Amino acid sequence: MTDVKWHIEGEYVEFCSCDHGCPCEGMANPTQGHCDGVVAFKVNHGNYGDVSMDGLIFAATYFFPRAIHHGGGHMQPIIHESASEAQREALFAIMSGEGQPVGTLFNIFSIIVEHIHEPLFEPLEFEWDVKKRTCLVNVPGVVRAETVPIRNPVTDSDVQIRTVLPDGWVFYEAEMGSGTAKGVGDIKFDYSQRHSSLAHFAFNNDGMAYTYEEAKERYGLDNVA
Repeated sequence: MTDVKWHIEGEYVEFCSCDHGCPCEGMANPTQGHCDGVVAFKVNHGNYGDVSMDGLIFAATYFFPRAIHHGGGHMQPIIHESASEAQREALFAIMSGEGQPVGTLFNIFSIIVEHIHEPLFEPLEFEWDVKKRTCLVNVPGVVRAETVPIRNPVTDSDVQIRTVLPDGWVFYEAEMGSGTAKGVGDIKFDYSQRHSSLAHFAFNNDGMAYTYEEAKERYGLDNVA
């Protein structure tokens, strides 16, 4: 399975219990001492060998007792119920990180996540608009999370904050929003006006599928706003 060539590309959102601006990206401790929340992906186009991954939506709730690089994490994968058996097997092979270079997304998570909860196959609502800095992730009875623009507390106007990581391992550039999230499944959390980021993603066997310059041209990263 590890020799199969694959590529997935699409839309990404993250929610965590930290204040706006993920401290882990700057080698700081989580705001609350721990880190929990949800990440979600929509594959606009992709493949795992001969298996089309187009349109696949998947997510995961998570909990880390300290900063994520310390490990000890819990994660519960959630895959849209419409995914075929072949797509499910392909996604699990990708998410395992097996055979992928050290320091790439799924390789890292295979190390820092020590407890995988039973995967769920459920209706998974995903609405995403990076320009408006809005997103909705909803799995009834499991998790609901929503991103809205950060607002200036004095003027009530939208505030744009962009994260730029030319050496990123999840994304190169992301638009930051204000996240409200509640997990009621195996992994529980409940917070509002915390960190959320929206970004384009593209991964393959080697990690990030494009260089920073290629991604800027492909997604118009300098012209997102």
